[in-house]
Amino acid sequence: MPSLSDVMTPDAAKLAAQAAAGQTAPGQAPAPASQGDLYEFLLRMGDSTLILGHRVSEWCGHSPVLEEDIALANVALDLIGQTQMWLGYAGEVEGKGRDADKLAYLRDAHEFRNALLTERPNGDFGMTLMRQFLFDAYQFVLLGKLESSSDPRVAEIAVKARKEVSYHLERSRDMVVRLGDGTAESHKRMQDALDELWSYTGEMFLPDAADEAMAKAGVAPNPADIKAEWMAIVDETLAEATLKKPAGTYAHKGGKKGVHSEYLGHLLAQMQFLQRAYPGAVW
Repeated sequence: MPSLSDVMTPDAAKLAAQAAAGQTAPGQAPAPASQGDLYEFLLRMGDSTLILGHRVSEWCGHSPVLEEDIALANVALDLIGQTQMWLGYAGEVEGKGRDADKLAYLRDAHEFRNALLTERPNGDFGMTLMRQFLFDAYQFVLLGKLESSSDPRVAEIAVKARKEVSYHLERSRDMVVRLGDGTAESHKRMQDALDELWSYTGEMFLPDAADEAMAKAGVAPNPADIKAEWMAIVDETLAEATLKKPAGTYAHKGGKKGVHSEYLGHLLAQMQFLQRAYPGAVW
């Protein structure tokens, strides 16, 4: 079967040179932080892109128009490429001989650390676009902070990934505005999607002990500290799209600790089937 690295292999030398322009230099030792906390952080990054990438890929051949079919397929490929980098690094930090493929295909649902938002079903096209926009805005802000991470490897990955996410956000924002401020039907569907997904966004900004450890070591920002910047992007977009931001403040949570909805189990059963049925299979 194809490995994650078959989808995209980053140019490490180029990324290192880009990171050198920041606060760290290639080869510099990571900031003093627990390897366990760093591993958790890397899983959260990689699992979220992996699960959302798989969700988006489910539209391949089923999108409403050919242009969107191609666009969504490209977004999915970008997310899986980012997964290769995050989980590849996670495997090195773990030190148990597991690479990105093994972490993706040979873990059970309770071992995944993705944001709950990313595992939500695709629903209709409006639901998919709204989910993508809310995550794109979050990822865009977070990666911008990670570009100056005290861990040079994290900074390198962020530099590469943010270029792709900039396009993802531009596209998803444009579609949310066009459909939100479109026909009565498209407006209703986008508002329904926003109302449905809003309570899954709060989890991304709730820090736990691992997040605080990463912030203290300068590896990543405290999630709570990037919420205002994310909200500014969301507020501006929703206003232009004539959509009303939900008033509720309840936040579903659990993804960071491996507590997921039933949807993740079904998704993994499909995504992991070949590797589980034929361990080590290759093309």
